Amino acid sequence: MILPRKFRVMRERKRHRSGPFASLFEPYQGDEVVSLDCETTSLDVSEGEILSIGAVRIKGRRVVTSDRLDIKLKPPKSLTGDSIKVHKLRAMDLTEGIEIEEALDQVLEFVGNRPILGYYVNYDIKMIDKFLRSYHGFGLPNKAIELSHVYHDIIKWKYVGGDVDLRFDTIAKKLNLPILERHTALGDAITVALMYVRLKYGEAPG
Repeated sequence: MILPRKFRVMRERKRHRSGPFASLFEPYQGDEVVSLDCETTSLDVSEGEILSIGAVRIKGRRVVTSDRLDIKLKPPKSLTGDSIKVHKLRAMDLTEGIEIEEALDQVLEFVGNRPILGYYVNYDIKMIDKFLRSYHGFGLPNKAIELSHVYHDIIKWKYVGGDVDLRFDTIAKKLNLPILERHTALGDAITVALMYVRLKYGEAPG
């Protein structure tokens, strides 16, 4: 039986509350959010491999680009021409990549128990969880914030009875923000962070 995420987190919190990762399961009390993105070989979680992970912290109204995570992993066998067209990462670009276990430890240290922000954030969390559970026996317990939901909730009153365009490029255009290195993990993470700050603290988009 596949348990809903909140029940899995409750079960894993009970198992790990006295272990080395206990702090990850504590409620977050600060004012930071981590924007996170993964580039992968497939949009199917069961088949996909992680190629790169990017993350940046948001503190209040500031995107702290000086405090960021930019990880490249070793090239998996599943890296194909079709996926390269999207993320532009070839095997030769990943020759100095690190192993997935080291990458996961860096993610846990960087993110801590802060909320995780992303565009289709549940996909990124599921991808990391797939490998994290193999090595540490738990998935990311962090609160997830979906950027497109934040955007939709702010402007939905302008489109009563109509559809809201939630595409990445459209949201950036509506917020008058540049798209930084689209389809790179760090570029997407920073762009999403800027969108989030604009939505939370700027003028409502037109």
